[in-house]
Amino acid sequence: MIVYKTEEEIELIRASAKVLAQAHGEVAGMIREGVTTRELDKRAEEFIRDHGGQPSFKGYNDFPYSLCISPNSVVVHGFPGDHTLKSGDIISVDAGVLLNGYHSDSAYTYPVGEVNLEVLQLLEETKKSLYLGIEKAVAGNRMGDVGYAIQNHVEKQGYGVVRELVGHGIGKKLHERPEVPNYGKRGSGLKLQTGLVLAIEPMVNLGKKDVVQEKDGWTIRTKDYKPSAHFEHTVVVRKDKAEILTSFEYIEKALQ
Repeated sequence: MIVYKTEEEIELIRASAKVLAQAHGEVAGMIREGVTTRELDKRAEEFIRDHGGQPSFKGYNDFPYSLCISPNSVVVHGFPGDHTLKSGDIISVDAGVLLNGYHSDSAYTYPVGEVNLEVLQLLEETKKSLYLGIEKAVAGNRMGDVGYAIQNHVEKQGYGVVRELVGHGIGKKLHERPEVPNYGKRGSGLKLQTGLVLAIEPMVNLGKKDVVQEKDGWTIRTKDYKPSAHFEHTVVVRKDKAEILTSFEYIEKALQ
């Protein structure tokens, strides 16, 4: 069943999304050579809990951390640990917050130090594809319009769009219906209606679209070991323009 949100519920998700955006800003301020991904995870959890929230991911299907941190060829669901950031890395940080009974979810991929121009372009175009998808998340459009906008943009650059992992509805549960693929056919799929809250999250590979799962049962990596980028916002479908509930504002301030 698809759950459409009331304005009161959207406000609760917005409050959750603000704490999440600020937590991302805390992490962004720590992104530099020599920092371990475990340190990033620790700081995010402290910040979220200090602001009355809970990390949505910790304990979700027994996931043991607050952040999914995915370096280089890891697409999503990477475990924080002893990996030390080094120049040339890219690091995807995916986080969720549960506050007042409602979840929010967002992700951002960071360059560390001096990163290859080809990889920097992958980040730029993946982020751009997120906003192109969001532009299509308006009442009366179809889910396929969202996926097509993302797929069309990134495949023109020669990138691969991951098929096995998709965005999702979000609210009282972290993952709700419907699924939000990052590929699709215009005019196909679910008709979007006002009050639908979605996590839209392009996962785009520098190489081919194919991915494999590591033995830990979580980590998803590109099959060809080429880098992958991931950007995500929580948005609400509106009549004329989708409203973005999460924000990269605190990230961008921290990176200045």
